[in-house]
Amino acid sequence: HPELDEMIFSGGDPLMAKDHELDWLLTQLEAIPHIKRLRIHSRLPIVIPARITDALVERFSHSTLQILLVNHINHANEIDETFRQAMAKLRRAGVTLLNQSVLLRGVNDNAQTLANLSNALFDAGVMPYYLHVLDKVQGAAHFMVSDDEARQIMRELLTLVSGYLVPKLAREIGGEPSKTPLDLQLRQQ
Repeated sequence: HPELDEMIFSGGDPLMAKDHELDWLLTQLEAIPHIKRLRIHSRLPIVIPARITDALVERFSHSTLQILLVNHINHANEIDETFRQAMAKLRRAGVTLLNQSVLLRGVNDNAQTLANLSNALFDAGVMPYYLHVLDKVQGAAHFMVSDDEARQIMRELLTLVSGYLVPKLAREIGGEPSKTPLDLQLRQQ
């Protein structure tokens, strides 16, 4: 499929693979001329920042692919100095750093908490990317935030931080090729 220019490593956690396994995968992808980017989705950098080893950073820095790391961080309290140091190493290696969060009732369901997260991410060199409305899965209904509440939170967030710090509000819809943005309905205000 020569029309594909980006590969995504996601599901489970791709950074659970050992450095030599990731090296092998990178080498395979680098041999495909039309692949230009590799996007890696992971929660490990926030849970175990030491996973960002010097060897991994070195390998990323020499890749012919543009490497993007999408962190999965939901609250500013998760971010500490070891995470910031790991992100600094990746930035120096030329890795693009993004974050996606899930909007969770009782965790980050207000604009100030999300503003704090966006600012803490930016201070660590990570750009807010997506804020997901929670998928309807069994056992998680108590974390659900309605679409209307989510829109209101996002409208408030727009008043607290610069536009580049506002993640896209989106939801995953089965069978769709990408995330589906939720309209903030700004014109109706």
